[in-house]
Amino acid sequence: MRYTKAFIPTLKEVPKEAIQPSHILLLRGGFIRMVGAGIYELLPLGLRVLQKISGIVREEMDRADAQELLLPAFLPAQYFQESGRWETFGAALLRLKDRRGNDYHLGPTHEEIITDLVRREIRSYRQLPLNLYQIQMKFRDEPRPRAGILRGREFLMKDAYSFDTSEEAAERSYAQMREAYHAIFGRLGLEYRIVQADSGAMGGSTSAEFQVLAETGEDAIVACTACEYAANVEVAEARIEAEAEIEALGLAALEKVHTPGVGSIEAVVAFLRAEHLPALEANATMKSLVYTAGDGLVLAVVRGDHEVNEIKLARHLGQAEVQLASDAEVERATGASVGFAGPIGFEGRVLVDPAVTRIADGVCGANERDHHFAHVRFGRDFEGEQVDLRTVRDGDPCPRCAAPLRSYRGIEGGHIFILGTHYSAKMGATFLDEAGEERPVVMGCYGIGVSRLMAAAIEQHHDADGMRWPMPIAPYQVLLTPIGKGEEALSLAARLHDSLQASGVEVLLDDRGERPGVKFKDADLIGIPIRVTIGKRGLDSGALEVKLRDQAEAQSVPIDELVQHLCDRVVALGGRLRSLP
Repeated sequence: MRYTKAFIPTLKEVPKEAIQPSHILLLRGGFIRMVGAGIYELLPLGLRVLQKISGIVREEMDRADAQELLLPAFLPAQYFQESGRWETFGAALLRLKDRRGNDYHLGPTHEEIITDLVRREIRSYRQLPLNLYQIQMKFRDEPRPRAGILRGREFLMKDAYSFDTSEEAAERSYAQMREAYHAIFGRLGLEYRIVQADSGAMGGSTSAEFQVLAETGEDAIVACTACEYAANVEVAEARIEAEAEIEALGLAALEKVHTPGVGSIEAVVAFLRAEHLPALEANATMKSLVYTAGDGLVLAVVRGDHEVNEIKLARHLGQAEVQLASDAEVERATGASVGFAGPIGFEGRVLVDPAVTRIADGVCGANERDHHFAHVRFGRDFEGEQVDLRTVRDGDPCPRCAAPLRSYRGIEGGHIFILGTHYSAKMGATFLDEAGEERPVVMGCYGIGVSRLMAAAIEQHHDADGMRWPMPIAPYQVLLTPIGKGEEALSLAARLHDSLQASGVEVLLDDRGERPGVKFKDADLIGIPIRVTIGKRGLDSGALEVKLRDQAEAQSVPIDELVQHLCDRVVALGGRLRSLP
């Protein structure tokens, strides 16, 4: 492709609506343009990248014996109503009516639709296992579309669904998809971690995310520095300290202490150190927070130096989400203002993080304004359901091996689930087993955000000058940059262009009449992996400068060896040479 014939509308200025690096660079590089909030056009360079990502995903899914189909995106409401998600999916579901007033929606995901297909077509265990997938646009009315195509209202997604006769068989399908995802993310040239995750609105049990590591990622994850344990902080656990030998401590009796105007953990520790307990640390205090969950209130108690993980709390309570109670609700429930709540005497459901039960001589709110209890002990002074409630943080001990956990930022690129019979039982997707008995199909669900991965790749691979595409997904593999006004340079560049194309290399020839500085800046911006500079120096010496986008130093390659050298480089960096007819 010649630059003068290509549609690459680059921008010099950073668009005012863009903050995230990938959003800025995709706009500046002429890969996308915004139509409306969370809605983008894919320009030729962007589409080339998207097609390459889709191609890798499709190859690995086919290799794992999944079969591609295409389901409708415009869907009758009845299927989401049947599963209960018409109500529970919330405002993110783009609902609409046809001219007859019938309810429809645009598909955000396709569990119900694929389940309906299977219940109509599958009758016997002999037809299972089955894995069906599609690569299709999805639609979600995000409340705050942001970061360009990282979180938009429409996006390209690969969603696959497995159907098996048993939980054991479903686990085998899940393991096969897990391996396929490892192959996909490896081929894309991305650094990633697979982490334990929350199943969220999809339902089901076993769940894992493939997180693309990036400092700008919106997800927080932790990973062990010694073993393979890794998890999203939404579900991450830390090792609990051994049971304290409390009986041997000669613990003092419970004591109410006057703490005027002291509500926060930091203030409580400072006040009691000065006035009452000189050795007190935050890890010996108990933080008690009142939450609304459904129609009731619950008290969540964690160690004072820990934070409540609201996703864990909501999942334990069987709620989509929980919210902190209002000041007025806290006062009605505890008899005290915010900052003085505690589990002793609380009339309601009390959930206690296991780390709290290890506090041998603790401090908590007294449910009375300007008062706290000292010398508190779980089991003697209060009871409660023991539930993992804390948010894991950097340096906490790994739950498997006790080595320190390390914190990362990540972008969720893929998510795999074992759904079990969550949808099949509700929708009557059954089969006859070997004994002729009717049983629900056991399902799995496997998603990859194809368009999101384009942005995630940039978040991980960019610098101050622009994008640095991994070779397997770069819009072009080689950029030829003739500089100067001599016809000899342009003529050689044209011959190399044709030879490289004939060899199966995807090549872009910058044949514009621009200054060298402009060409080099645009080359760095759009991030093609290999740049070849063709100028007077190279013509005189018989060797041209070849520079990789992610390396500072260039090398000189003899002109008569250049085509083979570039073909070898493309393959070595994970690219493929096109098969020509």
